[in-house]
Amino acid sequence: MRRTFGELRLIKDGKAWEVSRLEPHVAIRFKQLFPRVPKQSAGPFELPRDLMVAADLEWFLARYPLHMTVEDQAALLAGKALFDVQQAELERILLPDYVPPAIPGLREGEVIRHYQQQAIQLLRRRRGLLLGDEGGLGKTYTAAGFLCAEPGALPAAIVCDAHMQKQWAEKTQAFTNLKVHIIKQAKPYDLPPADVYLFRISQILGWTDIFATDFFRAMIIDEPQSLRTGTGTAKGGAAKVLYEHTLYHLGLTATPIYNYGVEMWNVMQFIDDTVLGSYSDFCREWVDNHGHITDPKALGTYLREQHVMLRRLKSDVGLELPKVSRIVEYVDYDAKAVESIEEMARRLAIRATTGAFVERGQAARELDMMVRQATGVSKAKSVAQFVRLMVAAGEPVLLMGWHRAVYDCWLDELKDLRPAMYTGSETAGKKNAEKDRFMSGDTDVMIMSLRSGAGVDDLQHRCSVVVFGELDWSPGIHQQVIWRLDREGQENPVTAFFLVSEEGSDPPIMDVLGIKASEARQ
Repeated sequence: MRRTFGELRLIKDGKAWEVSRLEPHVAIRFKQLFPRVPKQSAGPFELPRDLMVAADLEWFLARYPLHMTVEDQAALLAGKALFDVQQAELERILLPDYVPPAIPGLREGEVIRHYQQQAIQLLRRRRGLLLGDEGGLGKTYTAAGFLCAEPGALPAAIVCDAHMQKQWAEKTQAFTNLKVHIIKQAKPYDLPPADVYLFRISQILGWTDIFATDFFRAMIIDEPQSLRTGTGTAKGGAAKVLYEHTLYHLGLTATPIYNYGVEMWNVMQFIDDTVLGSYSDFCREWVDNHGHITDPKALGTYLREQHVMLRRLKSDVGLELPKVSRIVEYVDYDAKAVESIEEMARRLAIRATTGAFVERGQAARELDMMVRQATGVSKAKSVAQFVRLMVAAGEPVLLMGWHRAVYDCWLDELKDLRPAMYTGSETAGKKNAEKDRFMSGDTDVMIMSLRSGAGVDDLQHRCSVVVFGELDWSPGIHQQVIWRLDREGQENPVTAFFLVSEEGSDPPIMDVLGIKASEARQ
């Protein structure tokens, strides 16, 4: 008689597996393979009855047989067989000769491209997908196409930044026959019938109780890096409730993390919270002592093999655009503006290196903000003069910055050009109105916050020149901005100017970002 090391049976009317009476050394192995099992528990252990669990259990039983009834064993083997079929189907979807089914519900004349169909069909089967396609490949249309293709995903909740609600509504309604409702308040009210409900991320906390009713069937997060701090924040906690009460989960971003690799674990908690294991396991296996991923390529390969992440470049899908010209220009700066903060910077530097832990962190942030702002102000006039020359040459300009004091300098220097403002100071409605001014030709300059670049569409139809008047520590931020222009519909080669000074914060930021080296390779 074959030895067994415990018992496995179906419970809850066949909806879950229960593992019990494991021998101690087997329990240790079991907890390593199934990270969601409480490490401190002695059992019994409960697992959901899904295909991936069936495959893992079948593999585990090959080494440590467990006592089962004939009926439960047949159910497990059937689940494993279906898992193998599903994996083969997922691989088939990604083949170039894959023929996808037709998608109903699109407006007349609208089409879904082959690479977008592949993402749609992966999500329908996988139910969780981080779509990381390069900017300009139509992730918004992919999401809308999925909602048409999968009736079981309706009604859907789409979570986006405040200024993106209007754009999501317009594009979804222009592309599909789906009925869209824009959420108006941060507290629940009687919702009108609709297929898609658009939430600002700032509104979701007030709707947590509604999320818990299972009303929504799908959760789509535009730029989920806004949740990179995880469930420890109010908005993260609300998003987690929505995740736990929906069947389908889609994240749309080309840059899921900014500077710290551990943010990837947080982001995946809203896409598939099992794929990276527990936080402690993830940090132990994937992260170094500084919070960075030790082998980003290996992590990306793993996520793609699990079919939970899909990323394509324009070249991968046959959409070739001229290369972006990235040009670093050194501009004049006002040395007095930098010198004026030297004494304060010196005191902050001392606090940042000798103070208590909290004090050091606060001082370092204040020092960074102070030096970056002073650097931006010191070169603001030169940046404005450069932009004026570009406009005089007939080029509309997207001018990127970060600090209000720098914006004020630019506005003063360029007041006759009446720049549009798309920064953190405007309401969502004002942002859209200012964007419309720029798009209509009422002004040839739009001043934009560095971290407002994600998701703003149609700028490629108006502009091919972006000027970075201030720099960000994260290279992903600059790339997000460039992708707003470097996308399908752009008729001219895109040029990105990085206007930098020889003093202040620009030199160390350039070293961190490798701007000089990367531009030499273009």
